[in-house]
Amino acid sequence: MAVMRLWHGRVPIEKADEYEKFLIERAVPDYGSVDGLLKLYFMRKDEEGVAHFLLVTIWDSMESIKKFAGENPEIAKYYPEDDDFLLEKEKYVQHYRIFYEG
Repeated sequence: MAVMRLWHGRVPIEKADEYEKFLIERAVPDYGSVDGLLKLYFMRKDEEGVAHFLLVTIWDSMESIKKFAGENPEIAKYYPEDDDFLLEKEKYVQHYRIFYEG
């Protein structure tokens, strides 16, 4: 079955709206350009001056994820612009094999 890829990032709340727009304009087309992407969910949660972004993407295989992220797909992929927004760059993403979908 499919593979879920999870990435998390934290942005100062005053930059969160701009980062949200950046993700939609820059990241969404990048993800969408890769064959094997089945679904994507970009989510945001604001708390105590920080916006948490959780990007959940569903792929048909690890091979497709490698087309997007490179040969070490467990390493997070970043854009140069992320330096202007993120409080830190988490090194790793998480992958989960989807074994059931209801």
